[in-house]
Amino acid sequence: MTDFSRRRFLSISAGIAALAASPLAAASRVWEGIALGARARIVIDHPEAAAITAEAAAEIARLEAVFSLTRADSALRRLNAAGRLEDPPFELLECLALAGTVHAATAGLFDPTVQPLWTLYATRFSAGLAPDDAEIAAALHRVDWGAVRFDSGGIRLAPGQALTLNGIAQGFIADKVAALLRGRGLERILIDTGEMRALGPQPDGTPWPITLAAGGQVALQDRALASSSALGTTFDSVGRVGHILHPGTGRPAPAVWKLVTITAPEAGLADALSTAACLMPQAETILQAVTRFPGARVEHLA
Repeated sequence: MTDFSRRRFLSISAGIAALAASPLAAASRVWEGIALGARARIVIDHPEAAAITAEAAAEIARLEAVFSLTRADSALRRLNAAGRLEDPPFELLECLALAGTVHAATAGLFDPTVQPLWTLYATRFSAGLAPDDAEIAAALHRVDWGAVRFDSGGIRLAPGQALTLNGIAQGFIADKVAALLRGRGLERILIDTGEMRALGPQPDGTPWPITLAAGGQVALQDRALASSSALGTTFDSVGRVGHILHPGTGRPAPAVWKLVTITAPEAGLADALSTAACLMPQAETILQAVTRFPGARVEHLA
């Protein structure tokens, strides 16, 4: 199963003093590897940098084992394969609850049950063909968030259903890593999973300057930022068929917005809202959905 993602790099910078650009401060610890299917780098300037870096990397790996669509043993893959999952990880339940809240606030546009549609598009375009109307209609019969049931005892999907949390999980994981680092006493942290989560300011006391792909900057402090684009990742080789699919029509999001950027108190929320916003051709509709969440703001529409 292919796991398309617009995120290509994960980076965590944290410190109690300014991080030197080059060379790194003597107390810094650098870890590089793969996380969330992307290149990852963690830089921490702290007397206990080695231990904290190891904890952060372990937390990312633990959560990847919950949410990954590429790992056959992940909780999400096992749920999709069997249609049910007993005693699910708490983090999966928490993420599903947030997904349900955003689903309601976006009139159903944020819908993790689009995975059968996504698989259809990925499979057909991998073979060099677009899905036809009959195939899309058949996949749409399995798109129904209302049919998903979950509580602490288990998760149940309707026959043929499958979930994708690619539009929320990266932000959600950024929140969890931030909580871990804050629990270790770090207060000046920037986590970048493609979605940003800042705890406190930079080591020099100023907000973290986030440069947007479309130009301009957003000053981030004790907030999260997520950006989405209808054509940020595409199924076809010429870049015309985007990866964000409409749960009502089965069609890709229209390329109305080159970039949607939203900030919120948490990265998981910003991530989900920016994904759903790509399916909203009217700016007013996006603003109405975002303002239902205290502290959430639309930073950029273009």
